[in-house]
Amino acid sequence: MEHRILIQNALIINEGKRYKADLIIENERIKSIHPHSLLSTYNSQSAKAERCFSTLIKAEGLLLLPGIIDDQVHFREPGLTHKGDIHSESRAAVAGGVTSFMDMPNTDPQTVTVKALNEKFDRAAQTSMANYTFFIGATNDNSEELKKPGAQRAKAVKVFMGSSTGNMLVDNQATLEKLFAENQSIIAVHCESEAIIRANKEKYIHEFGKDLDVSFHPKIRSAEACFASSREAVRLAKKHNSRLHLFHLSTEKEMELLEDKPLNEKRITAEVCVHHLWFSDEDYSRLGNRIKWNPAIKTADDRNALRKALIESKLDVVATDHAPHAWEEKQGSCLQAASGAPMVQHSLVAMLELCRQGIFTEELVVEKMAHAPAELFGIAERGYIREGYFADLVLVDPNRPWTVTKENLLYKCGWSPLEGQTFAHQVVKTFVNGSLVYDNGMFDENFRGEEL
Repeated sequence: MEHRILIQNALIINEGKRYKADLIIENERIKSIHPHSLLSTYNSQSAKAERCFSTLIKAEGLLLLPGIIDDQVHFREPGLTHKGDIHSESRAAVAGGVTSFMDMPNTDPQTVTVKALNEKFDRAAQTSMANYTFFIGATNDNSEELKKPGAQRAKAVKVFMGSSTGNMLVDNQATLEKLFAENQSIIAVHCESEAIIRANKEKYIHEFGKDLDVSFHPKIRSAEACFASSREAVRLAKKHNSRLHLFHLSTEKEMELLEDKPLNEKRITAEVCVHHLWFSDEDYSRLGNRIKWNPAIKTADDRNALRKALIESKLDVVATDHAPHAWEEKQGSCLQAASGAPMVQHSLVAMLELCRQGIFTEELVVEKMAHAPAELFGIAERGYIREGYFADLVLVDPNRPWTVTKENLLYKCGWSPLEGQTFAHQVVKTFVNGSLVYDNGMFDENFRGEEL
């Protein structure tokens, strides 16, 4: 029999609407969507009707969403695979409803050449359980590499205007001007002012010594450092009419730089990460280095401003900045502990929990985690539940409470900042390119995703 799956009586949330429907998957794609029960249209004998499909999934009471597209992850391959790798982290991703990811260039070796970029694509084709693409990284001296044939295979150029894990800081002003003037692809930027960070670090070391706890992290990597760098990136983009995407904004002040107009009218877009919508600096005393990220988790006022800006569409995309580290690497003072944490397994359920709390709507979550990334990065025929599109889909049970524990973590690093958190929603099935890759804790280990 042809590969045909019927998902029956699901509550579809898509393109700002919600409605109950049946959906047929045929091979890799969505064949058709039926707002009324399809089995009753075949004939009165449902058993006979069911034989028309290779698989029937009864989805009464479940939400059917387009698969999440995460535009910023660090899956650590090559070279840092003790923390995570493309297979382990894509496996965790599909368990969390993430069907496509975009991986960052600060690996070892860094993805700053076409050769390194192609090698990552080759590796993902062998091991990734989700669909994939990669960014190529800018440095102070690789501008000619970014012009070579094949560099455009990357969805964007990643620029660290503030140093983070991987030492890829681009701090030469002439290089930045040239990059913004000449690059035709999306320039995706990590914005923190290195000069302000260094000055803050010296100040606090002078006052309190080097053994600074994590509460100093948002003081060193301050709101002022973020705003100054983001403002400079926006200035450069406007000067050269560049296509700029601001990664992981974390402050109320940065929202002044953004416009609340339709995504397709923007030359400057912006991302917010789940952790900046979830945590505040009040959580440092409880969670310590578990929530040490760059940019830092900041105040509750900053978090509330980010939530408001997301609703107003000043912020365009929600992602994770998934960045696993070995537990031992997260120890020590705020000057020693690694920055970053794993999130792809829990990003969707965390956002749906904020919906349950009345902060967001499920329609907004779908827009910012599926529709908008597809539009922003030009990912064809994904990100929506539409006939003819790839069947990247997630079934979520909104009434199946579960608690994050070490035993149910799938990250290679084996820890999460969300351990002990109970979620009302649970991802029960994930389809990638029409294949049921994740099913209630079970995986199709032989499945491999496709290049976006």
